[in-house]
Amino acid sequence: MPLFQLILVALIQGITEFLPISSSGHLILLPGLTGMADQGQAIDVAVHVGTLAAVILYFWSDVRDGLIGLPRALTGRMDTPGSKLAMGLIVATIPTVIFGAILHFTGLSDALRSVAVIGWTMLLFGLVLYVADQKGATVKTAEDWGLKDALIMGLWQMIALIPGTSRSGITITGARQLGYNREDGAKIAMLMSIPTIIASAILLGTEVALDANVALMRDMGIAAVLSMVSALAALSIMMRLLRSVSFTPYVIYRVVLGVVLLVIAYS
Repeated sequence: MPLFQLILVALIQGITEFLPISSSGHLILLPGLTGMADQGQAIDVAVHVGTLAAVILYFWSDVRDGLIGLPRALTGRMDTPGSKLAMGLIVATIPTVIFGAILHFTGLSDALRSVAVIGWTMLLFGLVLYVADQKGATVKTAEDWGLKDALIMGLWQMIALIPGTSRSGITITGARQLGYNREDGAKIAMLMSIPTIIASAILLGTEVALDANVALMRDMGIAAVLSMVSALAALSIMMRLLRSVSFTPYVIYRVVLGVVLLVIAYS
């Protein structure tokens, strides 16, 4: 793959993965609107691994607590913050894994990769985010996250498998609808991405592992590092901005892009 395209793909994935504007939608649009060749599953795996590393590094203290609490959670003992977090992440991931497997093995995931679909999801779910953010209460913090809210947010996250929806955007929508403040809602949404990205990387990675060669492994390494660095920067900026800024700027971007894509798709 040309180095310029490799850098572009990694930066797009890194910047958009944790912003509520859909990384998958932007990656699909890149070859669709520019005429570039599709980057392929191997690079998709690499950039996802990069963003996975970014969110683990940024929320390391929470990730560490979750890992420590995982054995207790698996034995049904949710008596520590870490074990509650671990079980919550497990529950929140189950709907996405099931729905993702259905889309992947039925071929529906490929059928949804169109400019029209991305245009509609950008527009509609941007407006849904706006309503939830403006109308949602701010009575809950990350410490209030329990299994019921984890399941509800997991069902919201499941919808993100439709391109253009945005995994972070739809889970933040769910969090605001449940009454979480902006910063803690975003934090929960980011932590929920960890098992989801791992599951996605395993599913895609097993299919490309046998085809990997030295050149492809080099490209994957470059893509992973660049996506990690850009994701860390985007995540850090967004989390700081949420202390004083709403999600409205992202909603405006989504609505404008959605309208433009619909004009392109139906013209």
